[in-house]
Amino acid sequence: MQTFNLRTSMQPRGDQPQAIDRLSASIRAGNRCQTLLGVTGSGKTFTMASVIARVNKPTLVISPNKTLAAQLYAEFKELFPDNAVEFFISYYDYYQPEAYIPQTDTYIEKDSSINERINRLRLSATTSLMTRRDVIVVASVSCIYNLGSPAEYRGMFIHLRRGATLGRDELLTRLLAIRYERNDVDFNAGTFRVRGDTVEIFPAYEQRAVRVEFFGDQIERISMIDPLTARRGEEPAETAIYPAKHFLADAEQLEPALARIEAELNAQADFFEGQGKWLEAQRLRSRTRADMEMLREIGYCHGIENYSLHLAGRPAGSRPYCLIDYFPPDFLTIIDESHVTVPQIHGMFNGDRARKEVLRDFGFRLPSCLDNRPLRFSEFEQIIPHVLFASATPGGYELARSAVIAEQLIRPTGLLDPEIFVVPTQNQVDDLIARVRECAAKKQRVLVTTLTKRMAEDLARYLQDAGLAANYLHSELDAIERVKVLGQLRRKQFDCLVGVNLLREGLDLPEVALVCILDADREGFLRSATSLIQVAGRAARHIDGRVVMYADACTESMRRTIEETNRRRGRQQAYNAAHGITPRSIEKAIKDWLDVESSAATFIQEVISEDLAAYERRQLLDELETEMIRAAKNLQFERAIVLRDKLSRLKEGRDHGASRSRAAQKK
Repeated sequence: MQTFNLRTSMQPRGDQPQAIDRLSASIRAGNRCQTLLGVTGSGKTFTMASVIARVNKPTLVISPNKTLAAQLYAEFKELFPDNAVEFFISYYDYYQPEAYIPQTDTYIEKDSSINERINRLRLSATTSLMTRRDVIVVASVSCIYNLGSPAEYRGMFIHLRRGATLGRDELLTRLLAIRYERNDVDFNAGTFRVRGDTVEIFPAYEQRAVRVEFFGDQIERISMIDPLTARRGEEPAETAIYPAKHFLADAEQLEPALARIEAELNAQADFFEGQGKWLEAQRLRSRTRADMEMLREIGYCHGIENYSLHLAGRPAGSRPYCLIDYFPPDFLTIIDESHVTVPQIHGMFNGDRARKEVLRDFGFRLPSCLDNRPLRFSEFEQIIPHVLFASATPGGYELARSAVIAEQLIRPTGLLDPEIFVVPTQNQVDDLIARVRECAAKKQRVLVTTLTKRMAEDLARYLQDAGLAANYLHSELDAIERVKVLGQLRRKQFDCLVGVNLLREGLDLPEVALVCILDADREGFLRSATSLIQVAGRAARHIDGRVVMYADACTESMRRTIEETNRRRGRQQAYNAAHGITPRSIEKAIKDWLDVESSAATFIQEVISEDLAAYERRQLLDELETEMIRAAKNLQFERAIVLRDKLSRLKEGRDHGASRSRAAQKK
């Protein structure tokens, strides 16, 4: 049996040993729910990794957003180098869902840009789940969305064995059936090429290709090769090629599925005509029959997921397949930052359904499109046998259902929760300016939270006018801009960062010594006890960490926050005194991935990949050169110049400075 091998020089400290023991024992005893209540900086990730190694179950880790998912993926990859640590997030760089706005008669066609590298990682995740048990998949909430049948995915793989009888043409036919494309010129992931009795296949989920050499109708040799140089590597006796897409149409099931689609089409079109909706009936017939023709001819169509009910042969209203169905029956689910992630999972279904009901009502899609959806929360609950909730502020849902609630309040560094001060709002900005100046003189950073984006921008500008190095952060900045701003804060390019509710879960900023909360007495989502505790936690990684709440009254949320913080401080002080621990600030290297400038997808790629493989770099150079020549031929000289400069930088290695820096740090 494959086992998880946790490789680290770290040893459990503080509250970690008891948390690991209690949570592992609870899961082994068969308890369904357990909670890790771990304060910021207490090493929750290490505790989760230790629990995974102890219980030895395939594990799904669900994170509330891509950024935190990428951080967790990188950490687990380092902790479990011998096991399959996979990454499963939405593979869209850009995604505009199909929609219709009746008020303006505006149809918005689905438009998206798929990130091929993330798509490869998604396919790698499902392939690993099919072939081994020592698998950790770090995912966003996209793991509850329709994915395609795991039975079809598993049943349509191609098993290749040296000496087996398999005709070359039969192999090509089977590759086309599992959505590989023949391309003898541009050999990339998800394609194959043919050279006489040799077939080379580039699996959609791998970075190596497979060369299959035939002698007549017999496989004579199987080799792993470099896709760019064709250099031969290991020669396994057998291997498997899994499908290039998750949504497949089995040839044997296609005709029955098309018959069911036709029957639903006729029924819905008749319904529209009975209501006098002739336009909707004609629109539905035209669009659906075009898709059916594509399915009949090539086994695929754009928006094939909308027909998943019929293609999978599921009854109407049944839940769709998702990533969770690819796991074996006895697996562990870890929900990170559960106070945010659980409500996210709750809310996915209704938002998706509202959009698709409009498409159904106006003849753009069949009613069965509603069955291409994320899971309902009740369905999600039913299919996860063991769950570990992890949060500094778990919600009532998690606490009420957990057989064990393991508190992890002691930090390995001995740091205490920050002390909280309540300051009147009169002259609060002047008071804030004085505090920021004091911290800046000590080379400390300050976070300030406001209630609105406008106030964050205005306050940041006011602080700048007062001579302070300040900046703002809110949701209108794209993901990469937010990451850049946080990196600049850590590098002391400015001292004070003003934001709304983005200064909360998962932000690891050990240089922050002061958190100031404006309008702390305004009860609501942004000033609830959960939010206040999370915001206060941003100062918990610095030895001088403290929190200032500007308020004229003490609300119930403020009172609960102060009481809980004081309770934790008491436990931490007692532990330090008993064990002779002197608190020290957390020191953490500033990662190179904070410098990424291009797109959110590039950011994810930089986090999950230590460096570009050599063949990828050469491929990129070839693509840029081809693009440059094409632009010049089309008289697009400005674009050609930009591409030429980019090509020059890549050839000189200037665009890979960060990669070389990481490599140097490793050495």
